[in-house]
Amino acid sequence: MAAQAGSASTAVPAVAQQADKRSANSVRDYTFQAQPNIYYCGPASTRIALSAKGKIKSQDELADKLGTTFAGTASAFDITRVLNSELGEDVYKTGEIPNDTASEDEVQRLKSDLRKAIDENRIPVVNVIGSATDADGTPRSFPVGHYLTVVGYEDDGNKVKLADPWQPVGDGTYWIAVDELASWAASRGYSA
Repeated sequence: MAAQAGSASTAVPAVAQQADKRSANSVRDYTFQAQPNIYYCGPASTRIALSAKGKIKSQDELADKLGTTFAGTASAFDITRVLNSELGEDVYKTGEIPNDTASEDEVQRLKSDLRKAIDENRIPVVNVIGSATDADGTPRSFPVGHYLTVVGYEDDGNKVKLADPWQPVGDGTYWIAVDELASWAASRGYSA
């Protein structure tokens, strides 16, 4: 799914940019690319994740492999399947937060999975839905779902840096508390 509150008819330019490399605990080499339309967040996020491993694929090629339609990409299981088909079996695993709220155990598991992936130079892809507030107090809203990537962490993983392909300018990054991200990803899954 790829919709965000706002104009569905506005296409976001797909301009590749080098990612911000200032965070001490981050994936240092990846290429950010915004999604070109409202339903390509899955392919864009998968592309960002693959770029950290030196694999640059087009979003169209990834959309085809993911089964992305005008309704978006079905689930984190599809993201994991495509990442593993490109990088090797069992490089990524799918985590789930199956209920509408994240339990403390699920928050801690997400935190651990994200830290481990970043420490291993892998970029996790997280499927979110609804609204959240980032670390700067900016509200973010994706009422029908959205995929974004985690490219860094600080404070022992309690805060994570997101590279969001919906962001049309800069490197698309902003910070969010991991418990806020877990709540945002509740009822969804992630690939880490």
